[in-house]
Amino acid sequence: MEKSPWFAMTGSQAAQELQVDLNQGLTKEEVDKRLGIYGANALKEEPPRSILAMFFDQLKETLIVILIIAAIVSGALGEWIDSIVILIIVVLNAILGVFQENKAEQALKALKEMTKAHVKVLREGQVIQVNVEELVPGDVVLLEAGDSVPADARLVEAASLMVNEAALTGESVPVEKDVAPLQQKEVPIAERSNMVFMGTYVTGGRAKAVVTGTGTETELGKIAEMLHAAPPDPTPLQKQLASLGKTLGIAAGIIVAVVFLTGLWRGEEVLEMFMPAVALAVAAIPEGLPTVVTIVLALGVTRMSKRNAVIRRMPAVETLGVATYICSDKTGTLTKNEMTVTDIYLPGQDFKVTGTGYEPEGEFLAGEEPISPAADPDLELMLLGGALNTDARLALKEKGYQVIGDPTEGALVVAARKGGIEKEAAEEKYPRLGEIPFDSGRKMMTTFHQLPGGLFSFTKGAPDVLLARCQSVHREGSFRAISDQDREELLAVNSRFASMGRRVLALAYRVWPEMPQELKSEAVEDNLVFLGYFVMIDPARPEAKEAVAVSHTAGIRTVMITGDHKDTALAIARELGIWREGDHSLTGLELARLSEEELRQQVLSTTVYARVSPEDKLRIVDALKDNEQVVAMTGDGVNDAPALKRADIGAAMGITGTEVSKEAADMVLLDDNFATIVNAVEEGRTIYNNIRKAIYYLLSCNIGEIIAIFGAILLGLGSPLTPIQILWLNLVTDGLPALALGVEPPEKDIMNRPPRSSREGVFAGGMGISILYQGAIIGLLALGAYWLALSWGRSLVEAHTMAFLTMALSQLVHSFNARSLEHSIFSLGVATNRYLVYAFFASLLLQLAVVFVPFLQGVFGTALLGSQDWALVIGFSLLPLVVVEAGKLLKGIVLRVSPQQS
Repeated sequence: MEKSPWFAMTGSQAAQELQVDLNQGLTKEEVDKRLGIYGANALKEEPPRSILAMFFDQLKETLIVILIIAAIVSGALGEWIDSIVILIIVVLNAILGVFQENKAEQALKALKEMTKAHVKVLREGQVIQVNVEELVPGDVVLLEAGDSVPADARLVEAASLMVNEAALTGESVPVEKDVAPLQQKEVPIAERSNMVFMGTYVTGGRAKAVVTGTGTETELGKIAEMLHAAPPDPTPLQKQLASLGKTLGIAAGIIVAVVFLTGLWRGEEVLEMFMPAVALAVAAIPEGLPTVVTIVLALGVTRMSKRNAVIRRMPAVETLGVATYICSDKTGTLTKNEMTVTDIYLPGQDFKVTGTGYEPEGEFLAGEEPISPAADPDLELMLLGGALNTDARLALKEKGYQVIGDPTEGALVVAARKGGIEKEAAEEKYPRLGEIPFDSGRKMMTTFHQLPGGLFSFTKGAPDVLLARCQSVHREGSFRAISDQDREELLAVNSRFASMGRRVLALAYRVWPEMPQELKSEAVEDNLVFLGYFVMIDPARPEAKEAVAVSHTAGIRTVMITGDHKDTALAIARELGIWREGDHSLTGLELARLSEEELRQQVLSTTVYARVSPEDKLRIVDALKDNEQVVAMTGDGVNDAPALKRADIGAAMGITGTEVSKEAADMVLLDDNFATIVNAVEEGRTIYNNIRKAIYYLLSCNIGEIIAIFGAILLGLGSPLTPIQILWLNLVTDGLPALALGVEPPEKDIMNRPPRSSREGVFAGGMGISILYQGAIIGLLALGAYWLALSWGRSLVEAHTMAFLTMALSQLVHSFNARSLEHSIFSLGVATNRYLVYAFFASLLLQLAVVFVPFLQGVFGTALLGSQDWALVIGFSLLPLVVVEAGKLLKGIVLRVSPQQS
C-alpha cells in the first residue's frame, strides 16, 4: 500500500510513521543512528578548491605567464641558469600565494562555522538547542517568531502561526498555518497549510513540528542545483585596487614599449632588449597586492571574531571605519540582559524579592518580614500567572542555572520557582489550552488555562498598553471596576520604578465561561482585570559606559532605541552618558506624529527613542542617512530585519537574535554587547589603515624599481637590476613586510580621530604624494649607487650588486616608515609590531645570503663588495627612514606652532 503524503496524515500518524514520541522526542542513540542513514541536514555545497587547483590558478596570472615566457626565451638564448631560477621563483611565488589564499579561506570558513544556525529540539524529554545540521527525520522541533525553519516538517501544534514562504513559493505575504490534515492527494507546496519548509521563516506565533525531511530530501534541497551560491562580491577597496592594477598594467606596457623602442633606436639587438623589458614589467606590477589585501582582510576579520564580532559581509569591514552613528537596543546590548525580579507590586502591596541572576534562591519580603507566597493568594496567583504565561525554561547546566528562551520571561520563571511554583509542574497541572503569542506591535501575550476557579486567560505586556485594556482591578482576593484614580496611581507606580532604571511588566487576567471560538487580540485582550507588576532590574553593562565615551571621542554618536518606558530608557541613557544635557528624546507616539521632514530635522539632536516599534527603526535609519550619516544599527527580532538591511552596518545579536535577523545583518555580535560594536569599529579602522599601509609600502617600492630601471636605461647605463633580482625583491623584500604591516597594532589615537569620509579614496590624506616621493627616493638611491659603482670602475656584476642591495635594504628600512603616515617610528616603538621585526630580519638574512653564499652569487649575479661599497649601500639604505622621519618631525612642529599663531 502506497504511503500517504505527510500533509494528508494527522500529526500523530506522522509521528507514528517516523517512530517518535511527540512528548519525549528522539533518544541520542536514535539520533546518531539516523544521522548515519540520512546524513547531515545541509544542502550540497560547491566543493572547496583543491590545493592543486589553487596552485594552477596562481600560474594563470598575467605576470606569471610573462615570466614563464621570459624563462623559455632565456633558455632558448642559452641562459639556462636565468631560465631555471625564474621558474623556481615562479613556483615559490605560487606556493606562497597558495599558502596565503588557503589561510584566508580557512579563516573565512571558521567564521562561517561561528554563525551556524541553531534550533530548539525536544530530545529525551528535554528541550535543548542543537546545530540545524544535526537534525534528523523524526526530530521534534519548537518554532517561534523569528526562527528560520530548519527542515521540512509536519506541524503537530500551532498557535497563530504565520510563515513567510517567499524563498520557496515567491509569495511575499506570510501564510497562516494549522495542524488539520488535508484530504486531497495532490496539493501544491504553497497550499500545504500543515507543513513548514526549510528556507522559510516564522513571522508570528509558535509551533511544534516533527521533521519529515532533511538536507537534499527537503523541497528546497530538490531544487538546490539551481541555487549554486554566487562567489562573494569583492569589497569596494578590492574593486578599487583591481582597477588600479589594470591602470598599472597599461602604464607598464607603455613604459616597456618606450624602453624597447628607445633601445632599438640606439641600435640595440631585439633579444638584448627583451630581458630589460621583462624586468621593467615585473617591477611595474605589484603582483602581491591583491593577495596581501585578501590575507589582511581575512586575518582582520578573524581578529574581530576573537573580540566577539563576526563579519558576515566583507564590505562591512570598510564601512565600520566610516560609521558616524550607532543605534543600539537597550536590553542586553547596553544592559546585561540578566533580568531579575526585584519587586512584585500588587495594588496596595509591594513585595521585595531577594536573590540575583537565574539562581532560584531567594525570599519574598513584605516590608522587612519574610512571607510565603502560599500564604497570600494574590501573590501566588501573580506568580502562577507569570510562570504559565511564558515560553522560557530554566535549566541546570554545568555552569549553573541558565534560561532557555527570552531573559525577561526567564526572570518570571525564576521568581515563581523562588515562590515554590515550578513551571513544568504548573504546566502539567494547568496545561495551555490556547494562546495569542507575543508580537512587538501589540507588546502583549495571552495564554489560556483551566484553574480551580474557572477558565482563565493571563495577559502580560507593557504597563501602559495593558492598563488601557483593563476594566477592573484585582485587590485582596476580589476585583472591582477600575477608576481613573486607580489608573493614575498605577501609572505613577510604573513611572517611579522606571525612573529608577527598572523594567516593569504588567500582568492581567480574565475569567471565561468557555473557550472563545476565535483567538483574536481585539476580543480576547480586552475587558481585563489588572493583577500587578513584575519589577525587574537589568543592570547596565559596566563596559558599556566606557564604550560610549570611546565612541564619542571617535566622533561617533550613540543613540538608544528601545521598546521600554521612556523614564527607564532615560535613566539608563543618563547613567551611560548617551543622553546629555540639551539632547532630545522621542517616544513611538511622538515619532508617529512627525512628518519625514520634521524627523529629518530632529534626528541629529535625539539620542533616546522609547516605546518604538521595529518599523520606527526603519524611519530613524532613513532620516539619519538623509542627513548623510553612516549608520550602524543593532537588532534581534524578525521585524528588525528591514532596518538591519537598510542600515549601512546591520549588527544582529548572537545570543538573543533570531535567525532571520542574523541572515539580514552584516555582522553578528556573539555576546550581544554594545562594547563589541565599538571594538569592531576600532578593528575596522585598523584593518583599513593596515591595508593602506601595505598598499603604500608595495606601491612605493614598485615605483622605486621603475624609476631606477627606467632612469638607467634612458641614461644608457642598461638595467641596474636583472629580472631575477627584481623577482627576488618582489618576493622577499616586498611580500613579507607587506604581510607584517597587515597585522600592525592599532595606532594609539585611532579612536581619537573622527570617522573618515565615505567618499575618501584609498590614496587620500596625502598618501598618493607620499608614495610618489618616497618611491622616487628609493629609486634614485638605487640608481645613484649603480651610477657611482660604474664611475668608480666597478665591474657590471658589482654595480648590479650595489644597486640590488641598496634597493633591497632601503625597501626593508622603508617598511618601518609605512607603519604610520602621521607618527614617528620612535613614538610608535620600533619593536611594537614584532611580526615586522621578524620579517625585516628574515628578509635581511635571505638578502645577505644571495650576496655571500657562493652558489647563490652565480644564480643571482652578485659579487662580494669592499668596505667602501658597503658604507655607501648602508648609508643610502638608511636615507629613506631619515628623510621621512625628518618630514614627520617638521610637520609636527608646524602643527604645534600653527594654533599658537592663530
